[in-house]
Amino acid sequence: MGPAFMVCWPLFSSGCRGAVLASLIPGINIIRMLFVGLGIWKDEAEVKSMSRYGDYRELLKGPLYYASAITSACVIYWRTSPITIAVVCTMCAGDGVADIVGRRFGNQKLPYNKSKSVAGSIAMAIAGFIACIGCMHYFSLFGFIQESWDMVMGFLVVSLATALVESLPISSELDDNLTVPLTAILLGNLVF
Repeated sequence: MGPAFMVCWPLFSSGCRGAVLASLIPGINIIRMLFVGLGIWKDEAEVKSMSRYGDYRELLKGPLYYASAITSACVIYWRTSPITIAVVCTMCAGDGVADIVGRRFGNQKLPYNKSKSVAGSIAMAIAGFIACIGCMHYFSLFGFIQESWDMVMGFLVVSLATALVESLPISSELDDNLTVPLTAILLGNLVF
């Protein structure tokens, strides 16, 4: 959802109004997830598509953090900040590819976290980095940001750091849809 959402950002006006209007798209999804996750509204298809174990309360964790991170990045940083790109791309593309690759090729587990694989962690860093570079180039075509090698190196640092944080055992306790965007924001503020 995240990178596809970002591709549509040039359709919105610049400034705060455009950011707020764009953020309504995932923002409405947050409200819907809250209703379903709290049991106020029944939607089995949504629960099945967004939960791992089929429990509607799961929507109040990972999926809610995911949508909240995208919405917050949109409202706070919008399309002129590489931090937005780093947050959305490392979480959506990086973490999404890590799960797919880790399940398929994740035979070799990390020595410090047996629930994570070497292949998944490497895939997360690479996919997050490639997605960041693609979005940087895309946004520069519209004049929202200025491409630079410093920005590329910043994306590399953030992609590696978020892959490391996602691989830590703490990601079992704290959802990686929370730790990955927080890491991208904190480190992004240092490197960009």
